[in-house]
Amino acid sequence: MALAIALLALVVLGGLAALVILKGRDADEAAGVLSSETRKRDQASIVLGDEAELTGKQVERAQVLERKAASKELVLAARQAAPPAPYVPPDPEIIGVSRRQFFNRTIVLMMQIGLGGFGLACIAFLWPQLGGGFGSAIKVGLVSDVLAEIRNSNGFLYRAEGRMWLTEYPNGAVEKARATYSSPELAGMEAGLQLGLDGGVIALYQKCPHLGCRVPECVTSQWFECPCHGSQYNRVGEKRGGPAPRGMDRFAVNVDASGTLTVDTGAIIQGPPIGTNTTGQEAEGPNCIGQSSH
Repeated sequence: MALAIALLALVVLGGLAALVILKGRDADEAAGVLSSETRKRDQASIVLGDEAELTGKQVERAQVLERKAASKELVLAARQAAPPAPYVPPDPEIIGVSRRQFFNRTIVLMMQIGLGGFGLACIAFLWPQLGGGFGSAIKVGLVSDVLAEIRNSNGFLYRAEGRMWLTEYPNGAVEKARATYSSPELAGMEAGLQLGLDGGVIALYQKCPHLGCRVPECVTSQWFECPCHGSQYNRVGEKRGGPAPRGMDRFAVNVDASGTLTVDTGAIIQGPPIGTNTTGQEAEGPNCIGQSSH
């Protein structure tokens, strides 16, 4: 019985000791441990008044709040003292070009280049060529050299840059030609007589006047014979058969004092009418397309 009472007394004393320790920690948590003399002086102080009864933690919190309020007042005072800086727009050179502006300008530039190229291509297609090629005046060479090339090519000389056939025109047929052909055509036909050569030259457009097919030569008949619908022409482009409405069209030519032949492929002259046969040339061999119908 005595032992139980002693144990109970020890438990009660331990609980009281624990409460005293916890209370001391709560008082000394923020500001440290205050001596009993300091507490007595604080309680007797008239200046502290009611604050002497505050704990250390409460005093520290009050000081923190006071410091925050003081710092806010300093910031507000600094803002009120300094006038606002005037607005200065940024320099475009410093900013540069944004990504959106770069892509927009690139797309617009590419569209302009594309449209410009398309427009130039259309103009180049429609505009006659002035610097050489079909649609311009082509300097072929000396008439004597051209005649030699024609004879070396079995009577037919083709120049792709002018889309033309060059053939020899006999001197004996010039008199009849003068009654049928215009002066731009006669200039090449009469070149043989004027230059003392064996013959002149005539420049024929390669296109058939029927439906526009390219007319090739026939070496065996020594005629032009269209493979599309069978139109046939003698060596100087006069119609000899087929559905063509006239002879082959030809180009205006010019022969200067030195004997140089120039063909103006921009000046196309309509071929002679049906029935024109100034040279009297008949087929000199088998036809390539079929027998001609006069």
